Amino acid sequence: MQDFLQYIPHRPPFLFVDRVLEETDTTLKAEKTIDPKEPFFEGHYPGQPIMPGVLICESIFQTGAIMMGKRIANEGRIPVLTRVNNIKFKHAVHPGDTMQIEVTLKDIVSSAAYMTGKAMVGGKTAVSLEFTAMLVEETK
Repeated sequence: MQDFLQYIPHRPPFLFVDRVLEETDTTLKAEKTIDPKEPFFEGHYPGQPIMPGVLICESIFQTGAIMMGKRIANEGRIPVLTRVNNIKFKHAVHPGDTMQIEVTLKDIVSSAAYMTGKAMVGGKTAVSLEFTAMLVEETK
């Protein structure tokens, strides 16, 4: 694990980013190796397991949350997804695959970040989407 955990509240078993690979002012690239022992594979297409699309999307959202944490002061606030648009599922993700995740920041308005993201395997786009997340006060 890297220092990116300081920017997001997610932890195993619901952490879908292994490492941050690269970042610029507007882009963050991360990676997730898909463990064949993940429990969701037992029931999601048994015999021909594929990663659930919502979890691929979650990896993109978590990468966006890391970007937000690095760009917007977030003391006492957590990133919360507020909108998802234009989701396109194009390629399956299988046990043992390594996903490359890329999020691009389009705009920040107050505590809201407008982003696009994609997850790829072997150079093929698995999922692409647009999304918005906001930093909100933590509730205890």
